Amino acid sequence: MTSTTTTPRSATGAVALRGVTKVYGRGDGTVLALDGVSLDVSPGEFVCLVGASGCGKSTLLNLVAGLDRVSGGEIALGPGVNPGLMFQESALFPWLTVEGNVEVPLKLRGLSRARRRERVAELLRTVHLADFGRKRPHELSGGMRQRVALARTLALETPVLLMDEPFGALDAMTRDILHDELERIWSERQLTVLFVTHNVREAARLADRIILLSSRPGRIIWSTRVDVPRPRRIDSPEVAAIAAEVTDRLREEVGRHGR
Repeated sequence: MTSTTTTPRSATGAVALRGVTKVYGRGDGTVLALDGVSLDVSPGEFVCLVGASGCGKSTLLNLVAGLDRVSGGEIALGPGVNPGLMFQESALFPWLTVEGNVEVPLKLRGLSRARRRERVAELLRTVHLADFGRKRPHELSGGMRQRVALARTLALETPVLLMDEPFGALDAMTRDILHDELERIWSERQLTVLFVTHNVREAARLADRIILLSSRPGRIIWSTRVDVPRPRRIDSPEVAAIAAEVTDRLREEVGRHGR
């Protein structure tokens, strides 16, 4: 692959990918992870990426976040947009309190101490952790740690959130509660979300649109809009029907790749 790069440029939408390719290694060790991925994400849209393990979902998020460089094609973001990236693990600093963790990006942005305290309090109220600011990460449940991670990401004041299986390690009940919280925050703040998940029910519960990537190399092979009214329940018949359709497509792709 000889073409290179570009990230970010101005986009009319929130996120635009044009023929994005990612290659790892050289010579006999070359691995083509993504192959010609093109995708437009509109401002305020919630898009879920699904696919088999190793299909390049996380790679795509890392490229959009600017943590890695494309091998070919280009990625364009809205003017002045620096996306916030949230991982499956909360990645909190264990020596800092909840307040201290949320304050980190505010310090990097150069806010005054008074303004930082004010914003931290606002953000902790947003994720319903107002009474836990002096706790340290080891004193919190997994779901609470992910709420802190979400508050820290929101502190970046970015309109675009990239979420890499942020609820994958949580139990079903906690995950369901955090789905409600994320949907509320997404709606209130009119955020754009690009969300990676292995859980097709989660995708059907959250997404405006679901994108299915092929097995390696990752290509977009199918997409569908989720026209189920919000708020949704993960166990509703409508969500189950969408999830079943996605599962059938995913099973077909995994079977094709395995033959």
